[in-house]
Amino acid sequence: MYKSTDKICDLMSHEEDAIQIISRFGLEMGVGEQTIEQVCEAHGVHTPTFLAVVNYKVFHQRAIPKDIDVPTLQQYLQNAHTYFLDFRLPRLRRALIEAIIPADPTTKIPGLILRCYDEFAEEIRIHIEHENEGLLDEHEHDDQRITDKLTEIKNLIIKYYPSPVTGNPSPVTRNPSPITYLLISVMSDLWHTQQDFEDHCAIEDDILRPAISHRTSTVSRHQLPETEELSEREKDVLVQVVRGLSNKEIADVLCISTHTVISHRKNIARKLNIHSTAGLTIYAIVNKLVDINTLE
Repeated sequence: MYKSTDKICDLMSHEEDAIQIISRFGLEMGVGEQTIEQVCEAHGVHTPTFLAVVNYKVFHQRAIPKDIDVPTLQQYLQNAHTYFLDFRLPRLRRALIEAIIPADPTTKIPGLILRCYDEFAEEIRIHIEHENEGLLDEHEHDDQRITDKLTEIKNLIIKYYPSPVTGNPSPVTRNPSPITYLLISVMSDLWHTQQDFEDHCAIEDDILRPAISHRTSTVSRHQLPETEELSEREKDVLVQVVRGLSNKEIADVLCISTHTVISHRKNIARKLNIHSTAGLTIYAIVNKLVDINTLE
């Protein structure tokens, strides 16, 4: 565990997350040989709170000190919000566009992947707005849904990304293309973004909430369901969803009740682990359930 008397330069040079943590506390480079306590005091940062976050992220320390300074921690989280909204998410979107633009122009899958990303980014924005307004309590806090969306984007790229047409080079001489390197970089950024957001939410739940309510809370996680085969009726419903029909319109077309349509849609989302219309559209195209030329 890091202590207040440790040199902060050692923390910064040995821990991958340290630079990010330090920036969100408003600390800067050029620390020389100063200790953690000296740097925190010089910048008006509550040292035990700083150490609580550092040791939580680095060592997954569950025993959180009781003397957490709530305003200091709230400022840390606020700076993280600014980082997500103003830098990380826009930068990741630009990188994603750069990586998928060269894909096969005859398919709509790259655009649908980008739409999935925009839905994810909007979820992040709404989450942060609610948090800033104090609207998130333990029952409303649904960070798992957001990380599920990011997992969905990664899976869509892994399974369905249409590679650019580059001929058929010999396996002996084939080298990764620049686009491949771009896509690898994007996938790495997606992983880091997911981990960063999960850590951010964990700090809210495991440090901020107990500091405010004086009790212990635990972030609950659940395993994602395995993919199952769709029934023929579920495929029929999926096709109508992709075509943009409402639940009532689907019920009329398939001569079933609206309640049954809703039940089928829940089963589809559960079986495929795909919750966005864009993601379902990609699945339907790749599995030849719809003709791409018939989609608007």
